[in-house]
Amino acid sequence: MAAPFASDPGQSRGRLYPEEESAFRSCFQRDRDRIIHASAFRRLKHKTQVFIEHEGDYFRTRLTHSIEVAQVARTIAGTLGLNRELTEAVALAHDLGHTPFGHTGEDALAELMAPYGGFDHNAQAIRIVTNLERHYAEWDGLNLTWETLEGIAKHNGPVTGDIPWALADYDRRHDLELHTHASAEAQVAALSDDIAYNNHDLHDGLRAELFSTDELAEMPILDGCFAEVDAKYPGLNYYRRRHEALRRFFGVLVEDVIAVTQANLRELNPQSVADVRGAGRMMAQFSPALWSDLKIIREFLFHRMYRAPEVVEVRSYVTDVVRELFAIYMKQPEILPRQWRKDVQEAQTDTTLARIVSDYIAGMTDRFALQEHERLTGRQAIPAGRRATPIQRGG
Repeated sequence: MAAPFASDPGQSRGRLYPEEESAFRSCFQRDRDRIIHASAFRRLKHKTQVFIEHEGDYFRTRLTHSIEVAQVARTIAGTLGLNRELTEAVALAHDLGHTPFGHTGEDALAELMAPYGGFDHNAQAIRIVTNLERHYAEWDGLNLTWETLEGIAKHNGPVTGDIPWALADYDRRHDLELHTHASAEAQVAALSDDIAYNNHDLHDGLRAELFSTDELAEMPILDGCFAEVDAKYPGLNYYRRRHEALRRFFGVLVEDVIAVTQANLRELNPQSVADVRGAGRMMAQFSPALWSDLKIIREFLFHRMYRAPEVVEVRSYVTDVVRELFAIYMKQPEILPRQWRKDVQEAQTDTTLARIVSDYIAGMTDRFALQEHERLTGRQAIPAGRRATPIQRGG
């Protein structure tokens, strides 16, 4: 049964371009399906999560991460009486705006774009679903509902202060009420992102042997998970032992969010989704105690995984890839693929051209960026001996 504060597809604020709705899918189901069929969603298969995409078949990519986030989000949404399809749509779209090479690529592109309005991956996700996906006859973008766009735009909460240009550009045409909190569905999708990466980064770090099972067994939250496994399955082999412990860690995070969010909702007693947006605080949260423990784990991952010496070395290589590609395309925009040339020809300023180049580079996969760099420069960006090295995750 839907909660009174759940987003009702029948009461959606609609799409920028009105269209006849489906006879057998709600508007939020349709949003989810359009995201799954988008070109940008397919490219997530070959974009960095923690490790350069081609380094191993067992490591997460942005696609597998997005699927895991959607699974967590749908589970929590169902427990809370929220709209599962809207939650899932926001979760699946949340990483569409990421560059190749995770936050390393984003940092490089943000630096390059500083004179032209900057770069922000959340705003870029909005740009992709409202402009850059150009498959439909009557509009650019996917023409998603207001509620899905709101959830993508407010992934990190209300957007105040300096609004990224890509987001501001769309907001002028279709007011997303950026100063308010998002729906409960969008809040759940955002927190599910935290749950998913905190869990799977531990999995991938262990597989990459960046730290040991024994080290994890001494960490907050995880110590109790390992103790429970050891008590129930004494003598279990190391691989199954760590998997069982991380299963429990995953469960602890999900159960904590459900309990805290339920308590927050009981206290607020919202009677509509508007009450959630106007609450002035997040409804979906971790408990203070668990959040404090998670910060210790995140600090551990930061030093042992995201900023390990070998990671920093590879970050420098891929940063150069982004910088050099940007310089080449700015100097020779005519070499961009055919579907980009009309935009290039219409560009009247360096800022407009830079934003076209930024859009193109941001959409690249890891492997394509490396291949294109090698084709245009005649040299391999990452020495062969360094290609099995992890690089920064990106959140």
